[in-house]
This record gives sequence, C-alpha cells and structure tokens, in this order.
Amino acid sequence: MIKVLFIHGLASSGAYKTANTLRTLLRPCEVTAPDVPIKPEEALAMLREMGATLQPDLIVGLSLGGFWAQKLRGYRKILINPDLHPSHLLRSKMGEMEYLSPRRDGAKSFCITEEICAGYETLEETEFDGLDAAEIDLTDGLFATDDELVHGGPEFEIHYPGRAHAYPGRHLPTFPEIKRYLLPLVRRQEDQIL
Repeated sequence: MIKVLFIHGLASSGAYKTANTLRTLLRPCEVTAPDVPIKPEEALAMLREMGATLQPDLIVGLSLGGFWAQKLRGYRKILINPDLHPSHLLRSKMGEMEYLSPRRDGAKSFCITEEICAGYETLEETEFDGLDAAEIDLTDGLFATDDELVHGGPEFEIHYPGRAHAYPGRHLPTFPEIKRYLLPLVRRQEDQIL
C-alpha cells in the first residue's frame, strides 16, 4: 500500500473531486489531500513540511498543484496539466475569487493580488533548477489534448524528455479519464516503489 499526496489546483481544496476519485481508484492506498494556501511562500513551506512529515511514495498534482509537485524534489510524482507559469493565469484573474470546493477552514473566497502574482513569478525563475537524470526519472506529466487553460506540455518535454503523456480531454480530467489514463501511470510509478 502506497501513500499518495494529492495537490489540488487554483480555487480548489483537498475536498476536490479528483482527490476522492484517487481514493476510490487506489483503495486501500492512503490519499492525503490538504487545502493549499494561495500565498506562494505559505504554500511551498506547508507542502515541504508535509512531504517531510508524511513521506509520500507518490505526489499527484493537478494544474497549480502540478506546479507545486514539480517544486518538491526527490519524490515520485505525476503532474496533471501542470500550470508551469501560474503568475500569468493569476494576473488574468486579479481580485476576489470563489473557491470551487469546500475548504476545511470554511473560507468561501480568496483574493489574488499583485504581491501574490509576483511571489509566483519569483518561484517560476528557479522552477527547473536542480533537475538531474534521477529527478527526471521520478516525474511523469499527463497532458490534455484539449486543455482550455494551460499548455505546458512542450515546455515540460524540454525539461523532462520522454516523460510527457497525452490524454484526450480538457483541463480538469473526468473520472473515466483518470481511470483510463492516470491510473496506469500511478501503477507504473507504484511498481518502481514496491
């Protein structure tokens, strides 16, 4: 049984449906899905601490969660439609936004500010630092052919050659897409762990 850390995307939470889908498909594996703060310095500190404490066998990050997963070196990971440059998308959504899934603290909305965008932009500058053959071998990317929000596949392929996989779908994968396209990648990573 492996331990999985799921990292959700923007405007979401650990209660997002992909976390529950993973719990269903990966039974009896343990899937931990925290609510990630929007402020980049808080998010990175929390996720690094969770990694050290939880010691997950696999990290699965969706969209902005893929950005965070990519920053966590030394772990097996699968990035689903990672937003490799979240400052761009965040700048197009400045101001108050509603959360799309419930947060443990009861928060209903959050605010995107220029300070938050600049924090992400700073992290993007070192995003691919420290990549070596071992780190590349730990990482898979899963990319929707009809992604309407982000298009990180070509850049991912530059830094992680041969590690990108495509699925016919949109940015947020459905249960059948997760089952058909993500699950085999999880099983492949799991075979390397066990």
